[in-house]
Amino acid sequence: MKPIIAITAGDTNGVGYEVIIKALLESHIFEICRPVIYGNAVVAKHHIQTLDEDHRNIQWNSIEDASTAKDGRLNMITCYTDDLPVQFGVATPEANKAAKASLERACRDLKEGKVHALLTSPINKEALKGGHTEYLAKQFGPNSLMMLVSGGLRVALVCNHVAIADIPSQITEENILAKLNLLNESLKRDFVLEKPRIAVLALNPHAGDAGLLGKEEQEIIAPAIKKANDQGIWAFGPYASDGFFGTGHYNHFDAVLAMYHDQGLAPFKTLDMSGVNYTAGLSVVRTSPDHGTGYDIAGKNQADASSMRNALYMALDVLRTRAEYDKLRANPLPFIEREDKEGRPRREFIDFKTTTGGNRFNHSAGEGQETIA
Repeated sequence: MKPIIAITAGDTNGVGYEVIIKALLESHIFEICRPVIYGNAVVAKHHIQTLDEDHRNIQWNSIEDASTAKDGRLNMITCYTDDLPVQFGVATPEANKAAKASLERACRDLKEGKVHALLTSPINKEALKGGHTEYLAKQFGPNSLMMLVSGGLRVALVCNHVAIADIPSQITEENILAKLNLLNESLKRDFVLEKPRIAVLALNPHAGDAGLLGKEEQEIIAPAIKKANDQGIWAFGPYASDGFFGTGHYNHFDAVLAMYHDQGLAPFKTLDMSGVNYTAGLSVVRTSPDHGTGYDIAGKNQADASSMRNALYMALDVLRTRAEYDKLRANPLPFIEREDKEGRPRREFIDFKTTTGGNRFNHSAGEGQETIA
């Protein structure tokens, strides 16, 4: 059965409806999922009238329950009233309330298992008194990691939407190590990377210049990297952000952990504005386009739907890879911890096979190790 994807409409005065419609009105989309938009068809019509002819002939399938979503249709669940005023490019309390109502209903259906993944359209941060990432961590957390993804480039953050003045207090060994663990696990489970390489950025210019420009690298970041290495995480750094991105050094890693928002996202969006905002560490799959409400171009038929389309594809990909990862590890082989002749630890995996003659115990060692006879 095709997965049902919940899509929130976002800020009703921004480009949310425009990029949703442009992304979904491609015939192959309905071959891979059943989209359910959480918004209002009458409000959406105001946005549709600003688009070209190819995007105006839309028949909504109005439903009350996401589990009844139909194949091949643009399913819509009404989350706010028909008379909501649409004021393109203007931040209003009414638009904020509508955006929050849409998200709350979609989250409720996600918790009840009526939809399989969440794709959120951009909102004004005032609607949630913060960003989607923080809100969703409370709903499906408690831990979360903001990550921007474009092909092999993945940039995650220690600090999400935090004022610059508050960043130093959040750059702690504990926080960095927690984010490295979340990132490492997500790279394995969500992106099929068995032993991912993670680059960790410095906080200060020139990575602190041996303490001349700051001691966080020596006293906090490097020790966190060392502890991550001790836990089996392949983390490297800290690297000065300007040289790291300027020389293309990021191409040698599977992911990058930046200390704060603009340190990681400014170079990411310079390289690609059609990437995906992915929230790792949640119990559910959530993606979003990597742009904001686009107030400056709202209602002008100028919004590019590439990021929204990529966010949909990624949600479907992660659903599949997570299911495969979890299935493969549902019944792992038991093992015995022993030491080899040199005193080094080794795992000896036990494969229990039943034959017509009874139970047979076959012990096999890890890679490069001898099998017990």
